[in-house]
Amino acid sequence: MIALIQNSKQCTMTDLNDIATFVQVVRYGSFAEASRRMGVPANTLSRRVQLLEAQLGIRLMQRSTRHLALTSAGEVFLDRCGGAVDGLMDASQELQAVNQEPSGLVRVAAPADFFDFFSMDWLTEFLATYPKVRLDFVLSDGRADLIAERIDVAFRGGILEDSGFFARKVVDAGTDGLVASPAYIARRGVPALLEDLVEHDCLVFGHPSGKATWRVTGSDGLESEVQVTGRFSGNTAQSLRKAALAGLGIALLPSTLTKRDLRAGLLMPVLPTYHRLGHGVSLVYPSRRYLPLAVSRFIELVVQKMGATEELPHDVSVANN
Repeated sequence: MIALIQNSKQCTMTDLNDIATFVQVVRYGSFAEASRRMGVPANTLSRRVQLLEAQLGIRLMQRSTRHLALTSAGEVFLDRCGGAVDGLMDASQELQAVNQEPSGLVRVAAPADFFDFFSMDWLTEFLATYPKVRLDFVLSDGRADLIAERIDVAFRGGILEDSGFFARKVVDAGTDGLVASPAYIARRGVPALLEDLVEHDCLVFGHPSGKATWRVTGSDGLESEVQVTGRFSGNTAQSLRKAALAGLGIALLPSTLTKRDLRAGLLMPVLPTYHRLGHGVSLVYPSRRYLPLAVSRFIELVVQKMGATEELPHDVSVANN
């Protein structure tokens, strides 16, 4: 007992696998039986126990090829470690069981108006299929900190930072085009040249100056840029779309956002020979390795549903989450 106390500092550095081996060998009654049950050669088990004894500086058991007997120190050590080893093994088995069937909490970061385009029916079906899964949506137009906020998966658009996270694209980049409402065009006229936009009210992403630089590509494949200004700005594409629908100006918006409005005649194309390459939408998560099964299944749902969606009636394509 004294020796165990004196060597407690050494014990903190001991390989937990060696301690688990010691406990299992004792429980099975011999190295031979432990070898048969654990699928590990008996001499390997013996060597690990010897390493443990060497690290502790004390003899834990007397053994022969067929039998073993604990020393008094071994009995004390087994009493202190046996329950902890059992707890660790139970925890490991529980985690393995969890990943046999999707279960547990999945935290998702998404834009504030996420459910304007992501059907709640899809989630109803998902939760019915996996009754042990819980979903927690963190809805915000700000960029979520995946680690600090314990986010499992986030929807992000635009140019992704090289954050070390894994990203999986769910909506292709597509193109952005210039649009305005018929009422605005009737009031202000149709710009004939890109430079004419300088004389128009343009709907831009929020900036104190109210100015923006639009870089677009023409039918000749050459990129041009124009400085535009406007009296309305916003920090989401959805706000700019609604402003365009209200006749407040010309907007440069993702085609996935405006297709429906263009078909319905609520918006009309402006300078249709110019476009800007979009950035699409990606799912971002901390790692692709050892993903909980519930998270993997949710990602599969999103890829399946959004991959089949040609029109997104809001600003997910530029969401900042």
